[in-house]
Amino acid sequence: MKKFYVVGTPIGNLDDVTFRAVAVLSSVDLILCEDTRITARLLEKYQIQTPMMSFHARSKLKKVENIIELITSGKTVALVSDAGTPSISDPGSLLVSKIREAVSDIEIIAIPGPSAVTAALSISGLPSSDFLFLGFLPHKKGRETLFKEIAASERTVVFYESPHRILKTLESLEKNLDEKRKVVICREMTKIFEEVVSGDPSLVKAYFEKHPDKVRGEFVVLVGT
Repeated sequence: MKKFYVVGTPIGNLDDVTFRAVAVLSSVDLILCEDTRITARLLEKYQIQTPMMSFHARSKLKKVENIIELITSGKTVALVSDAGTPSISDPGSLLVSKIREAVSDIEIIAIPGPSAVTAALSISGLPSSDFLFLGFLPHKKGRETLFKEIAASERTVVFYESPHRILKTLESLEKNLDEKRKVVICREMTKIFEEVVSGDPSLVKAYFEKHPDKVRGEFVVLVGT
């Protein structure tokens, strides 16, 4: 059977890649990646010389068709994202769906690896046997409605946020959440400046207002019940 690999890669620290991921990326004919410059750093570190092709949220349907043609012709392909596990809040899910529809004799294989969602949950101290993951929140439409839903949730809620919107997000959490609810912010996970800030909504918001130099990097936001 033809094979298509979905490969988890480090969310920051390149030492977090698995032996199996290195083996697969070294053996396939082509690696699909969001940004070839970012993936090139990982390949260089592990002396992987497999050719790359970009595939991201703005890729046109024609590129999907080209990828399917390559797989149909017998090429073995792997998909990675810039960081973490592909298809989780990532355009890879569309590609996997299209491949399943178009190629009948295909084995789609997960190569498990790092994920910011599970990594953040593991160190948050919040209940994690049952949680709700929202990916990236919408920029405008429906955003305030989501904060009301987060406030009403009886599960731990996890989502990603950018440095451009994190302060506004913390303002919305302070506005909508009960003051007893716990908020945990995991910033720059596995990287040099990794940081975890935990407390009630007002305390966490005040911390980042007091330390504007910390309002940078990648954020995972967790809201306890």
